[in-house]
Amino acid sequence: MKNNLKKLQLTALFSLIAFSSIFSPVYWLAPVAARNTPIKFTPPPAPPDRGAAGTRSGAASRGCSSDQPMTALVPVYEETTVQASPITKVWGLTTAKLPTFWFFVPYQKASIKTMEFVVKDETSKPSQTIYRNFVTPPSAPGIINIKLPSSVKQLQVGKTYNWFLKVKVDCNQQLPAQLEYVEGWVQRVNPNSKLVSSLSGATPQQKVALYAENSIWHDALTTLAELRLDKPKDTTLMADWNGLLKSVGLENLANQPFVR
Repeated sequence: MKNNLKKLQLTALFSLIAFSSIFSPVYWLAPVAARNTPIKFTPPPAPPDRGAAGTRSGAASRGCSSDQPMTALVPVYEETTVQASPITKVWGLTTAKLPTFWFFVPYQKASIKTMEFVVKDETSKPSQTIYRNFVTPPSAPGIINIKLPSSVKQLQVGKTYNWFLKVKVDCNQQLPAQLEYVEGWVQRVNPNSKLVSSLSGATPQQKVALYAENSIWHDALTTLAELRLDKPKDTTLMADWNGLLKSVGLENLANQPFVR
């Protein structure tokens, strides 16, 4: 009788354990979106030697009301050479064949005479311009995007391309028009198999974190910017935007509006 009672007790115990294991939460499968820490970009190793030198922010134009200069939304790397002369490298990675570039333009539409965006392949001798186009000035100061169209030759994996945004500004009729510009570099890479696997089952918001953690700046920024354009009042997306920009020293632009 006692043996039968013990068998019944053990059976009930094992049943309870099995039931609990089925319905207990599996914490290691929690989605990226459930994280409590803000998105932070992990920078890749900077380009070697003097490669990828550029200018992330222009100078504040005379006579213009904005106290913030035109700025490319990209990471920068400050390095000192053997001669102790500092070099600013403006450089980011992408997996896109035709990536999108983002800029803060502080000028009123009436003050912009021309805007021109250029992408060059500097590995060719002589260098080859793969894209050159005049951009329609935005309707108001804010953040704009420029996407390479399908007619452009796709970026090749492993190559680094030089880009420029040039803006001719006339904020004071008593002074000559000024040419402002920002310049940087973009390199296309193939994601590794682990990242490809993670991306395949991820939501767009999870993809932002995955790209940022894997040093792929342009994809992280574009994915998050497009999410914010679709849901401008989403506080979680706004927090992610603040965190991503802050991680590359651009927190002063986090509240700037998107404009077309």
